[in-house]
Amino acid sequence: MPVKIRLQRHGRKGKPYFWIVAADSRAKRDGKYIEKIGSYNPTTVPATIEIDVDRAVTWLNNGAQPTDTARNILSYKGVLLKHHLLGGVRKGALTEEQVEEKFNAWLEEKENRIGAKKSEAQKKQEEAKAKALEAEREVNAKREAELSAAAQPQIDENAPEEAAEAQNEVDQSTAAEAKADEKKDSESGS
Repeated sequence: MPVKIRLQRHGRKGKPYFWIVAADSRAKRDGKYIEKIGSYNPTTVPATIEIDVDRAVTWLNNGAQPTDTARNILSYKGVLLKHHLLGGVRKGALTEEQVEEKFNAWLEEKENRIGAKKSEAQKKQEEAKAKALEAEREVNAKREAELSAAAQPQIDENAPEEAAEAQNEVDQSTAAEAKADEKKDSESGS
């Protein structure tokens, strides 16, 4: 029976979620499978991949052929590397301890690279957020300045001249009143 390691789609429309399964190549895509090896969720950032490495290696050793997408996922998680290293054990070039040591070193290096990419992406996102916030502050400041300018009373160009004329009239009337008061005082005092 030809066995394939492939993806089996689950989830709803627009929200895919996949199981990584070992299935008969003649079975339907979402049909009967022999064993579930892991899961793959492409909607998260970064994509979530959970896989049982030992079971996947066992299936590869038994002759299961991965599809292109499944091969990429297995390669990303190091299953193909471990399968390759175990081939060296069968040939007598490596020991089990050396295989585990090399595989764990590769996993640690991979985690460091992924962590660096995540932190870099997070920094870029924070910088973009800060730039957007600064741009919004500038727009708000301009809007506030326009509103305060619109709220101030409009001053005409002729207003200073009119104010000066009004002041002169007031001064003349107060001067006339002062003279009239002095005249009354002088008449009543004499």
